[in-house]
Amino acid sequence: MASEAEMLSRALAGDERAFTALYHLRQGPVFRFALHMTGSVEMAEDVTQETFLALLSAGRRFDPARGNLGSFLYGIARNQILRRIDGRGFQPPPPEETASPEDLLEDLTRRETVDQVRRAVLTLPAAYREAVVLCDLEDASYEEAAAILECPVGTVRSRLNRARGLLAQKLRSAKWVCNA
Repeated sequence: MASEAEMLSRALAGDERAFTALYHLRQGPVFRFALHMTGSVEMAEDVTQETFLALLSAGRRFDPARGNLGSFLYGIARNQILRRIDGRGFQPPPPEETASPEDLLEDLTRRETVDQVRRAVLTLPAAYREAVVLCDLEDASYEEAAAILECPVGTVRSRLNRARGLLAQKLRSAKWVCNA
């Protein structure tokens, strides 16, 4: 199997099968990143599509010595997201109502907890949200996240620490409100 760099090179030369293979390989993680960052399936789909279209024009800037193609795509997706939310402020979408089986209280409790965490992540400032999404939800290393966010590793660690503290505070508040 060809490396991602080889597939990208072939895709940039017009090989549709190479582009399709790259898309299938990397579309899921890019979509999840965009979904975690925006909370909107529609926006995540748009960002994913725009990311891969941008790859066709920006792909020649990819340097395997600086990181893997996944990190490069996260960087493109991040820029797409920031362009969409810049200037109009980020407003998390309203929580979606989810139907759960009436007789499964445990399932409902788990869903409510997951929904609370998702909503709490969406309320974080963008710099902290990016660190949490990349490191905690997408399992990127600190070094990979630093490359994607174009900042020092220490900044990623600092943002992640602050974000986790804010999340813990928000979740404690939500739990207190729910149990009151």
